[in-house]
Amino acid sequence: MAEIKPMALIESMSKKVCEHSDVYFRTNKKTGKVTTGKLCNPSKKEPSAAQIAAKARFAKVSAAVRAILAGTSEQKTQLEAEYKAQNKYGSLFGYAMHKLNDQYDESGDPIGG
Repeated sequence: MAEIKPMALIESMSKKVCEHSDVYFRTNKKTGKVTTGKLCNPSKKEPSAAQIAAKARFAKVSAAVRAILAGTSEQKTQLEAEYKAQNKYGSLFGYAMHKLNDQYDESGDPIGG
């Protein structure tokens, strides 16, 4: 099977081409693989209370993870070493969100702290 080499313009793209487009581009920073996706039939309903709560929790957890990664803690050093040893996640932030997500309760506050 032939290997497809995307043109230089597509290699550097991420997110949408323009605000009216429904095609998204993403480049895995570790492997360089470009993937695309299309948003089909987006919901036109108002979000439910559970969806709003999940969005608020995600915002709190991601802010906490960004704070950890911005610092110089031992936890950051350990996360960086584990991240380099794996191949599933394409960014340190994504890996840290995966590893640290269960350390926060349903409201996004740290468990036991």
